[in-house]
Amino acid sequence: MIAALLGGGAAMRVERHFILLLSMVVALMTRSSAAHAQRALERQCLTRGDPGLIEACSKLIDGARGNLAAYHVSRGSARLDKKDCDGALADFDAAVRLQPKDSNNHGGRGLVFYSCKQDFKQAVAAFTEVIRLSPRDAAAYDIRATSRKFLGDLDGAIADDTIAIRLDPKFGMYYGNRAITWSEKGDAPRALADFNRDVQIEPTVAGVFNNRGHFFLERKDNDQAIADFTEAIRLDPRYAKAYANRSEAWRLKGDLDRSLADVDQAIALDPTDPLNYSRRADTLRYRGDYAQSLTEYDRALAIMPDYIPAFTGRGLTYERMGDAAAARREFQKALASQSYLAHLDYSRDSLETARARIAALDSGAPLPVILPAPRKAESATSIPTPDVAAPVVAPSALAATSASQGRRIALVIGNSTYRTVGALRNPQHDAAAVATSLRNIGFENVTIVIDATRQKLIDALRTFAADARNCDWAVVYYAGHGVEVNGVDYLVPVDARIVAEGDVPSQTVPLTEMIAAVEGARKLKLLLIDACRDNPFDTQASIPSAPALVASNAGPDGDVHARSLSQSLGRERGLAQIKTDSGTLVFFAAKEGQTTLDGDGDDSPFAVAVIQRLATPGVEINKLLRLVRDDVMEATAGRQEPAVYGSVPEQQNFYFVAAR
Repeated sequence: MIAALLGGGAAMRVERHFILLLSMVVALMTRSSAAHAQRALERQCLTRGDPGLIEACSKLIDGARGNLAAYHVSRGSARLDKKDCDGALADFDAAVRLQPKDSNNHGGRGLVFYSCKQDFKQAVAAFTEVIRLSPRDAAAYDIRATSRKFLGDLDGAIADDTIAIRLDPKFGMYYGNRAITWSEKGDAPRALADFNRDVQIEPTVAGVFNNRGHFFLERKDNDQAIADFTEAIRLDPRYAKAYANRSEAWRLKGDLDRSLADVDQAIALDPTDPLNYSRRADTLRYRGDYAQSLTEYDRALAIMPDYIPAFTGRGLTYERMGDAAAARREFQKALASQSYLAHLDYSRDSLETARARIAALDSGAPLPVILPAPRKAESATSIPTPDVAAPVVAPSALAATSASQGRRIALVIGNSTYRTVGALRNPQHDAAAVATSLRNIGFENVTIVIDATRQKLIDALRTFAADARNCDWAVVYYAGHGVEVNGVDYLVPVDARIVAEGDVPSQTVPLTEMIAAVEGARKLKLLLIDACRDNPFDTQASIPSAPALVASNAGPDGDVHARSLSQSLGRERGLAQIKTDSGTLVFFAAKEGQTTLDGDGDDSPFAVAVIQRLATPGVEINKLLRLVRDDVMEATAGRQEPAVYGSVPEQQNFYFVAAR
């Protein structure tokens, strides 16, 4: 038509022009379509949580157009969410190469090292670069603080969180994180102050109360811990960790049924956490439900097949069932595990238990007698204990022990009949049984002192100190009341009359006197202290009168069952730092803040464990004390955990009884 209207050449020119114009329109439409596709991919790539994010970002990156650094960051974040550590790191590395001055790119690298690879040294380096580029990034200081804490640099962690708080003083989490570090550093007052500040800033956040509750739980202030966990649950009824932590607090109070109810709720809310199944299994084992306990450990292992606490727990359960062969297999599985959680405290603790139990099983010694704990403790200060007999050792083993360990002596003290506070039922019997046990395993001289006055105790220690200078081992066992005041541990003689805190030094004997009594021994100095060390007196308060003390601790028979003069009256409780020379061990029946329980039988759980383990042949002393510690925890459902301080020379091994 165009050719007909315009004629020959003109028509051809118009037609060519029209075709050119049409091709330009098509090109514009194509470019518009490509731009639209690019924008659609970008929206998908940069929308967190989009199921096609990784694929969209990959297409954009492969196309090499647009903000490639942003695409790498988005894809890296998505890969990090999926625990693809290497893929996420590769993306953040690419983003850093493209935009090396963008602190967010370095922060992404740091998060991969921190949360995915758990390479805290590299995390510190990455967040140090973030801070160099953005020196007012409070979050970077906080994450670097936590990384430093995991590396053991507690002072560096506190310094970083202090800067984070200065930069953003209204963000409560920084106070909470610093509180955790203060707690690990052993500064409970500063820790509590930071936890309280976090609560003030974030009173509606469940995690804040959970964290403070865990602080109280660690300090064995179970009632305060339960109050905080309960508030966390009120704020967030689906908070599984708060239920799990409250379960632990109920167990430490001796209420195993309420403990199980809470851990059941934690499992219902989060059925993917193997720790909760393992906790449930532990509690069932403590109360004697062994078959069900094994089932719960299996559930934990179904989630995490190399879970170390479950293997160790199964081994302890088989021991309680009397199956030594099966127990050994489980302990060996724990030691062979390649779990990526092996560095955590509870895994290391389980491994230490497994090593000691295997050594005991290899020795051929009989399994210990441990009674099931009651479903609900009838007493806050005592626990059922079995009757046990002092060990009998073959003459050949005694001769071998004497030849390898040298001359050994012991001083055994049992204070029961106190004159101004209620009597303790077990110490006198504990002392007699431990003394017999030490004689039976070859101790040359064992002196026993019952119901020692202050002067009698001082005289006994002086006489023992003189003899210790001519021996290889010097061992002192003490059962009775003990107190800790102003960072000093004191042992209480039966004639002590304490009206105010200032009376303590003149009416008691400091633990340092007992340490001094063993210092002359040539090889090993050992103290076994079956007494509480709570701080019993407020700095401004007088000690309660004797009748009040009896009323607070006396059982229905009138005897006092807790081996401390009173519970804390609100002052911060804690253990005085025990400083000893190499070759000196101080083994307390309970760690700081705990009540040392007496037994409903003739002996305390600590004395029972000592008597049953002393004659284990061929188990060096560190492992043997670990066995005692674990046996006490088994017998008390974890309510009492013995603690050892000091060390022995690495070049020497010490045995109560030499290997057969």
